[in-house]
Amino acid sequence: MQRLVDNALAVTKESVKTFTYESLNNIARLINGVSALLLTFLPGKANILEGVQGWELRPTFRGPRFPRWMGNGVSSFNQFIHELSVDSDTSSIDYSSGEDDLDGIYPASPSSHGSRISRTSTRIKNDWHWTDWMAFIFSWILLPARFLVGIPLLLFRLLNIWGSRASSDPGSPRPRHFHSFRKVHTHKDHVVHRTTDRRRGVIEDLHLAIEIFIEAIFDMFHKAARCVLSPFEAFSIFVKWLSSPSAGVKDSEDDVINASVPTATLGDNDPAPRERNLTLHHSLNTDARTCKDVITELGYPYEAIHVISADGYVLLLERIPRRDARKAVYLQHGVLDSSMGWVSNGIVGSPAFAAFDQGYDVFLGNFRGLVSREHVDKNISSRQYWRYTINEHGTEDIPAIIEKIHEVKTAELKISQPDEETKDEQPYKLCAISHSLGGAGMLMYVITRRIEEKPHRLSRLVLLSPAGFHDDSAFVFTMMEYLLLLLAPILPLLVPAFYIPTRFFRMLLNKLARDFHNYPAVGGLVQTLMSYFLGGDSSNWVGVLGLPHYNMNDMPGVSFHVAHHLAQLKHTGKFRMYDYGSAPANMEVYGSPEPLNLGEYYGLIDIPVDLVAGRKDQVIRPSMVRKHYKLMKGSGVDVSYSEFEYAHLDFTFSHREELLAYVMSRLLLVEPAPKRQSGQKALRLKKKGPVNS
Repeated sequence: MQRLVDNALAVTKESVKTFTYESLNNIARLINGVSALLLTFLPGKANILEGVQGWELRPTFRGPRFPRWMGNGVSSFNQFIHELSVDSDTSSIDYSSGEDDLDGIYPASPSSHGSRISRTSTRIKNDWHWTDWMAFIFSWILLPARFLVGIPLLLFRLLNIWGSRASSDPGSPRPRHFHSFRKVHTHKDHVVHRTTDRRRGVIEDLHLAIEIFIEAIFDMFHKAARCVLSPFEAFSIFVKWLSSPSAGVKDSEDDVINASVPTATLGDNDPAPRERNLTLHHSLNTDARTCKDVITELGYPYEAIHVISADGYVLLLERIPRRDARKAVYLQHGVLDSSMGWVSNGIVGSPAFAAFDQGYDVFLGNFRGLVSREHVDKNISSRQYWRYTINEHGTEDIPAIIEKIHEVKTAELKISQPDEETKDEQPYKLCAISHSLGGAGMLMYVITRRIEEKPHRLSRLVLLSPAGFHDDSAFVFTMMEYLLLLLAPILPLLVPAFYIPTRFFRMLLNKLARDFHNYPAVGGLVQTLMSYFLGGDSSNWVGVLGLPHYNMNDMPGVSFHVAHHLAQLKHTGKFRMYDYGSAPANMEVYGSPEPLNLGEYYGLIDIPVDLVAGRKDQVIRPSMVRKHYKLMKGSGVDVSYSEFEYAHLDFTFSHREELLAYVMSRLLLVEPAPKRQSGQKALRLKKKGPVNS
């Protein structure tokens, strides 16, 4: 009787699981289908979705992964950069397994999407045809039939499982099995890069929660049936539990801490499931990887340096160290970004790794402006923390970072070259690569340091779509400009910065980014709407939302005063420092009733500058980058100008071989600092005289 009840409960449980799974799956498909339908009616979607090439509009429960070329472990930029663009689809590892190309099954991950654009393989963009809609409708109509037909199959399967368990040792503990919604992966499917996104989306979490709930309910019914049908066995268990309550508590705690889940790794000789312990490294199944995680998992060295600015902000300077290198590069991100942007495309597609492979000591700067509010004053209020403008980026953050780089490099080179004179001259060459707001901050830094007659320690600037001039922009930005200027006296008191303030909503954003890839029609709809909001720029905005620096623990934000400063730049059509609103306030800060107009001081720039613009960039249009170029050229600056077919985020978040080659060629124009001999050695060589050959 007990076996009959157990079998009946098992069949019912699997039937309920199948029914709920199919229902939720169809609901998710319906949402994706409606999004695809809306997407077909939106104007201009073809241009906007250029930044998300390779997406299919059909949903999938498989998460994004890194591309196949990243599994090869290649790290030499010069040797492999061109080979990978040709050979990426002819890898020695076969991923097809008799199915379709996995690039179509797995949507592009936010970290690797850009690399897929440069591949030579042909993509098929699948829109929903009428046959797909008919199949979708019939899947709903035939759901009851599928459910009824599936019951005998489930019964047969469970009887086989029960028979195999009955023939085994009855005293051995039975592991708790969770129903799997996914296909059984072959051994080849497990050849995935170590930094693959491990988060679960909201729909996946809902699947898991429903399944755990069903397991708990039927487990309760199973125990109740055992108590009714086997009272003596239940009584003995109860007495045993009363006799050693502490042991029961300890066992339950051990079960919670060391929860094991059976995972099936199907190989040629070992088809049996193996159990592995789970570690709760990724809290609530979110992706909280840091720049350190990405760098170290790819096999590169890493170092974190905490820098304190003059006004007390704690900045994180991250480094891929080459301690004996005499050439260094400093990369500075833009607005709502972090150092993660320079490493997000993996080994071959990231500027930071390309520079390291060229022999550079790589430093990754981070501006102030995190939700965690890193400051020497641990009790600083939100309003006080976010009270800064672009001025502080250029006159506080960047000087503190570059001085720390100088301190570190000088000390290390003095240790590695003890006989060298490093007191009066800089023993290394430092170049800077900046994007967007980072470019504006870098120009402000160089000009203000020259005005103050202080060394800026830079040898070359490479500015990717730099901010500064914004008078030629989309209508959406004009509306935001007037709104910010109008609300400037009131809004800072209510909203000191623009960010997601609670852990719950940051977690929700982190998980929704995964759903946008599992259901690409939904992601395409969000991508289109965000592109409309940002002037029609075709950057992969959804992919950027999926980067792990937008996680539940911390994320970058935008100070209201930074946004207000950008509105001032657009309104005046000048690249100048922040206007404090009155002549006395400006006089106190600048010594003049008007803010410092940086464009008038471009003649002070004494190093080569390379300006790069994107023809598809609608955030900072090429005309605005050319305005920098004309002013610099007219002031006698050694400046170059280049354009690429990029949108705004393609400069950092996309794998663009031509851009990497161009940036590396600019850096290589700067020769490393020569090794200098000590005074005593030079004197001895001078006494010896020339050597006749």
